[in-house]
Amino acid sequence: MSAERPVAFVGLGSMGLPMARNLVRHGLPVRGFDVRAEGRAAFAQSGGTPAETIAAAADGAGALVLMVVNADQAEAILFGEGALERLAADAAVVLMATCPPAAVAALAKRVSATGRAFVDAPVSGGVVGAEAGTLTIMAAAPAAAMSEVRPLLAAMGDKVFHVGPEPGQGATMKAVNQLLCGVNLAAAAEALSLAAKVGIDGATALEIVSGSSASSWMLRDRGPRMLEETPRVTSAVDIFVKDLGIVLEAGRSEKAALPLAALAHQLFLAASSRGAGAEDDSQVIGSYRALNGK
Repeated sequence: MSAERPVAFVGLGSMGLPMARNLVRHGLPVRGFDVRAEGRAAFAQSGGTPAETIAAAADGAGALVLMVVNADQAEAILFGEGALERLAADAAVVLMATCPPAAVAALAKRVSATGRAFVDAPVSGGVVGAEAGTLTIMAAAPAAAMSEVRPLLAAMGDKVFHVGPEPGQGATMKAVNQLLCGVNLAAAAEALSLAAKVGIDGATALEIVSGSSASSWMLRDRGPRMLEETPRVTSAVDIFVKDLGIVLEAGRSEKAALPLAALAHQLFLAASSRGAGAEDDSQVIGSYRALNGK
């Protein structure tokens, strides 16, 4: 990827904006687009070049980074909005959103048919990791394409893994990650709910399990917010509704039984159905409170 050619970045949301800012901080010329004017304005304030349209962002770019909601949005941008045909003939498309593996593989096939590279590169680390440039990036692409985009990825994450040559493998690895995150989070909520049910002080219970062999990163990070009435939102309940849905879809496509993921998905669905979809994902504990009457 030539340093002279601009990078197009689509999706300047809570994750995408700091990721695009980090590209700018590393000296890359970046054109950013978001449907929200405030997203484009915030990017401009960070030294990036805002684009008024997707086509303008993509025109002649050496790489297109997509940090969008889902595979449908990625498809609409690439083909419906004409971004793909606007890119340089040897450009790379880097899909960093969490998407179903089969959908990623289908997109990659269509992109590769035009002679352009496709890199399946979902991320983990949340807004905090995006801001600090410490994301974990799980990339799948042929070796040549991976070598081309590695400097770009390294500007956004300090842990860049090449998980395989086939697009869809990155998405599957992200599903594995989200399976463990979701199940760990639901299990932490179940444990703290039991402590509350028998009258044990929540802070005391959390301190005990956080310092024992029962501990996990999700428990230590989300546990304190489970005890707060209105915790700040670092990742919403509805994100796990979506991501665990992707996990289950990946399991079905491979005929892999995922009973714990299915149960965790139901608990997040229940939390969302009670109106907590936009709340912090730690509030999955509300599903247990509803079940247990406390």
